[in-house]
Amino acid sequence: MNTKRNNHYDIVIAGGGMIGSSLALALAPLGLRVAIVEVVPRAASSQPSFDDRSTALSRSTQCMFEAMGLWGDVLAAATPITHIHVSDRGRFGFARIDAQEQGVEALGYVVINRVLGGVLQRSLDDVANLDIVCPARIVAAKLGPAEAVVTVDQDGEQRDLTCELLVAADGSNSAVRSMIGITADQVSYKQRAVIGNLLPELPMRNRAYERFTDHGPLAILPVAEGRAGFVWSVQEHDADRVLSLSDEEFLAELQQAFGNRLGTFSRVGKRASYPLSLSKALRLTAQRAVLVGNSAHGLHPAAAQGFNLGLRDVAALCDCIADCRDDVGDAELLSQYAKWRRSDQKKLVHFTNGLVHLFGQSAGPVKSLRNLGMLGFDLIPGVRKTFAKHTMGLAGRLPRLSRGVPLI
Repeated sequence: MNTKRNNHYDIVIAGGGMIGSSLALALAPLGLRVAIVEVVPRAASSQPSFDDRSTALSRSTQCMFEAMGLWGDVLAAATPITHIHVSDRGRFGFARIDAQEQGVEALGYVVINRVLGGVLQRSLDDVANLDIVCPARIVAAKLGPAEAVVTVDQDGEQRDLTCELLVAADGSNSAVRSMIGITADQVSYKQRAVIGNLLPELPMRNRAYERFTDHGPLAILPVAEGRAGFVWSVQEHDADRVLSLSDEEFLAELQQAFGNRLGTFSRVGKRASYPLSLSKALRLTAQRAVLVGNSAHGLHPAAAQGFNLGLRDVAALCDCIADCRDDVGDAELLSQYAKWRRSDQKKLVHFTNGLVHLFGQSAGPVKSLRNLGMLGFDLIPGVRKTFAKHTMGLAGRLPRLSRGVPLI
């Protein structure tokens, strides 16, 4: 048996979460030999990418899943967003985006990560030429002009896998990113996102709310069975207190922050939290290696764009690979990918970071300017249309999959 052949792949993906799994599925039509290396067992509830958080899927993400043949399964468990309402607590200004005005049936869809993860995992079982090395950890990576070599530790035994291209899709604290010599700027927002779901008294009517509060941004999203998912960014120094509140006390504070647009909140589910930070890789590629998703950029959840931005990374990389299959780790291919993605990533990083800092300022003049800005946004249709196009992931040059066009 040729061990070298058995351990050689066209592409090795570090990370089997939502981005890594989506990449493997998107690559499937190309017939490449692919391996996913993931540290968390596939069926484990501890997989952080497949937890109880709610993810808002943009229009471009919908198009991508449609082109990959996955949208029917995702849609069955998703809730459409037809209206977005943005407000600043204590101020009269607000902004709205409406699907009908934008000429689409939905601005996006909300799905529970755990449910989306289930769809992706089941679909992986049908992919030919795919090996899932799990649970296993990449402990070393060596990049060379002809191939990349990754050392995998599985059940205490180490072995080398070789590949033409190594893809780091292992999150904002990517170990593989460090192994291949790429550094990232990471800045803590000194906030934690408190997540969960609750039951509003009034129907959501497919509306999503983003409310900027004294604690931090609060998103209320429509999910299945009339419930609402929430993502509340609270100050780090206050997070333990918020998490330790009884259900009744927590609902009272959340209600005070959000207001009564949805009536009285009740029946809050299990709460969890995670720290919030901004991370930006200083470059996207190395010799025969590339970053996608949170390995390249970690965003604040205020604009709900992190996963969608990561999927556009995946779609662009697949476009480049589909057009140059002779050598999927070719330096020119990786250069084209980096050039393509730079603008979109930079724009979203600045946008989400700017939102957090702008609405985090308590000075009276700044609040007044925010108020006027939101009023102007709501009254000028052209501004809304441009903004909506960006939030739906439809601005700029789009890869085939992001336009709903199959890869081949």
